[in-house]
Amino acid sequence: MPDDVPEVALPGVVDRHVHLGLVDRALLADGPVTEVHDLGWDPREAAAWAAAPPPGVRVRYVGPFHTAPGGYPSGRSWAPGAAVRHVASPHEAAAAVADVVAGRGFAVKVALQADMALLPDDVLSALVSEAHAAGLPVVVHAEGAGQAERAVDAGADTLVHVPWTETLTPELIGRAARMTWISTLAIHDGPGGRAGLDRAIDNARRFAVAGGTLVYGTDMGNGPTPVGVNEREIELLGEVGLTGESLRRAVLGSPDRPALTAPLRAPRTAAELIAWLRAARRR
Repeated sequence: MPDDVPEVALPGVVDRHVHLGLVDRALLADGPVTEVHDLGWDPREAAAWAAAPPPGVRVRYVGPFHTAPGGYPSGRSWAPGAAVRHVASPHEAAAAVADVVAGRGFAVKVALQADMALLPDDVLSALVSEAHAAGLPVVVHAEGAGQAERAVDAGADTLVHVPWTETLTPELIGRAARMTWISTLAIHDGPGGRAGLDRAIDNARRFAVAGGTLVYGTDMGNGPTPVGVNEREIELLGEVGLTGESLRRAVLGSPDRPALTAPLRAPRTAAELIAWLRAARRR
């Protein structure tokens, strides 16, 4: 690299939705991804990953999925038994949240999937109330008709996927604009057509216009997702309409923690950000 080429320093990539138990974690070492958020696993295993992460990577974790008895992801072959916490009553919600606090989880993960058993409204409300009383946000997997609306109305803080199973009404988008949504758009970009992806992009565009916070997350471990930067996810954030500072805020970490440098100007588009990350190296 010529000495007279100026370098731009930026924070590393933060992937806000991963499942480290389903990938080769060592592949993350000293790469462009500097922080990952594990959103559902055996809390003891997740704590061990956070204590001894891949070099150069900060690991945060939520612990288990909180769900109804028989609710998602109960019975899934990929989910260890300890990754699922069944909550049958408001009283059990208090104990479940206390366990997240004791296990040093950064949030309470809740699963609402319409084709499986669902948490009743009073239990969902109790989980949110108990989490907030403990100073923890609530992050929700909402899949199927009406489940995103339930998460919004219960006061949840984050949807861990942009809704893709239904087109949300303008009124619901407006009420959701106080939230953060994690993108995970690329998981819908496979064989079988783009219907789910198109719905997600439409919902995400309107959410961003309404003032909602959209952030990068890949659901790493869900199918053949790359371990590291998911360039397709960044491309799709560009398709949603994020550019410049809004795109950098969605994908990269805190601006006061530059971790990468590259001999290119600060990226403004999704294509420029991908090129910048390909050229970047650790400071």
